[in-house]
Amino acid sequence: MSQELPDLPPLIDHALLDPHHGLEALRSCCDEASHFGFAGVCVASRWVAAARERLPRRGRVKVVSVVGFPFGALPPAVKRAEAESALESGADELDVVPDFGALADGDSRTLLNDLAPIIELGLPVKVILEQARLSDEALTLLVEVSLDAGARFLKTGTGFGPPVTPDQVRRLRERVRGRAALKAAGGITTLEQALALVEAGASRLGTSRGVALMESLTARGG
Repeated sequence: MSQELPDLPPLIDHALLDPHHGLEALRSCCDEASHFGFAGVCVASRWVAAARERLPRRGRVKVVSVVGFPFGALPPAVKRAEAESALESGADELDVVPDFGALADGDSRTLLNDLAPIIELGLPVKVILEQARLSDEALTLLVEVSLDAGARFLKTGTGFGPPVTPDQVRRLRERVRGRAALKAAGGITTLEQALALVEAGASRLGTSRGVALMESLTARGG
């Protein structure tokens, strides 16, 4: 690993996706993101308006809303409506869970029709792949459909599965071939993990442990 540490804060999406948190936790998440200069806060669509109220619209911290989270098993019109609501409430980016049932059936048309109407809203979209649970064939199909639909990022997982690994990021990078950026998410709890994922090719990290990572970085002299 390179001895020079990356500028980590602008790569972190500070996540608050545990449904058992309320407004106080949301405000703390936003304040922490502002303090450290994180890329964004990643929240449920229900919390977008409150996050937007806490974070300046032209500030450096983006409001990122998940859509169809965590299973993606919603009718396309419902998922589009959630994305529209997030947009109207002030979201800057969307992290979208695709229709995994369509993926299991190899139904690329349904997958495209699930994602394209959301991407057409104009916000940068990250498609959540749940990479650790997909066969190589399914992963390749989902990557290609996501890129055809116009996704700006591909995200390794929801965070509810196994921890993301540098090898997963490298394999995803090989499939994407520079056509989209990569967001690693899931079980990023240590500075060493975060740095290894960045070195493997991730340009965004989704984690609820952003503050702990910054404390470790400071202790290391970064």
